[in-house]
Amino acid sequence: MNRGSLAGLVLLVVSLAGWWVDARVLLASWLAAWWWSLGLALGCFVNVWMHRLTGGAWGESLRPVAVLLGRRMPWLLLALVPVLAGMKLLYPWAGEPQGAWLEPFSRPAFVRAWLSTPFFLARVASYALAWWWLTRPASLERKGRAAASLALYAVVTSLAAVDLLMSLLPGWYSTAFGLIALAVQASGGAALAVLLVAACVPRRLEAHAERRPPLSRDLGNLLLMWSMTWAYLAFMQFLIIWAENLPREIAWYVPRLQTGWVYVAIALVLLQWFVPFLALLFRAVKDRPARLAPVAALLAAASALDVAWTVLPSVAPHSLHGWWLLPITFGGMGLLWFGGLPAQLRKGDGGPAFRELRHAGA
Repeated sequence: MNRGSLAGLVLLVVSLAGWWVDARVLLASWLAAWWWSLGLALGCFVNVWMHRLTGGAWGESLRPVAVLLGRRMPWLLLALVPVLAGMKLLYPWAGEPQGAWLEPFSRPAFVRAWLSTPFFLARVASYALAWWWLTRPASLERKGRAAASLALYAVVTSLAAVDLLMSLLPGWYSTAFGLIALAVQASGGAALAVLLVAACVPRRLEAHAERRPPLSRDLGNLLLMWSMTWAYLAFMQFLIIWAENLPREIAWYVPRLQTGWVYVAIALVLLQWFVPFLALLFRAVKDRPARLAPVAALLAAASALDVAWTVLPSVAPHSLHGWWLLPITFGGMGLLWFGGLPAQLRKGDGGPAFRELRHAGA
């Protein structure tokens, strides 16, 4: 275990102190950090699958990062076990008599059956198996496999977002929620991969500087596309719910816009859309890996903020403990799963794809 991963493990152990302070907020923070880590890995694969279908030189730089992240997937999936063990504390529908949480609304039999604990656990297990299968290196080899992987990913991860995140506030739903979750993952995964390549092996991109357009410009346009996609989906969800102004629908936005979380919402607009959008309009930024890397780092960090904003206000919008538990759990998860990636990329560990990346950056 490298030093970064060891430091991440120590942070996660420290975060367990939150169990005696506010166990529900600790579980929510753990879920948020886990979903963010999972999203970075899956999002990287999404971009490589897209490249496998469309072609071009830009995606070859991202493929080695995806292969490395796929190796971590089995252990990453096991990190959800603490959340499932404490699900009765975290999910209102799991800790109350069946259907009691639907009293203010209708109580269709389908909803009661869908949010029953045995069926929920069975679905989560099936999601985990699907994610493990999707992130194997074989999914990157053929166009047909890549297309099937994209389709399966979209279905499985949308349902998982509904089960693991949306159901934290039972009775609320949005048809755009799954799409927004997918966009955040794709943006964060692309940002992580671009950051690692630009920071660890920048000559992999600079080697094509004589090419017009350079590879880094293609990657910058990729980040710009995902940033704009997230902004469009998130704004349309907010606009529709704001226009309808129905009590059942605004229940999700009230704790986010009438508490201190409103400042996080403003930060998200700035960090996940406005600043990257403005920066990535300029070729002077996209054509230089050293300038593109900070923008990628900003988007990766913004994806973490987005997940925190999605999870914590649904659980405890007024609790102050999340403000110190979130940095610890996110830092721990980030270092544990991604701390060793830079060293592995620099030394080209992991087979022909990594050796090609190393030689191109030498």
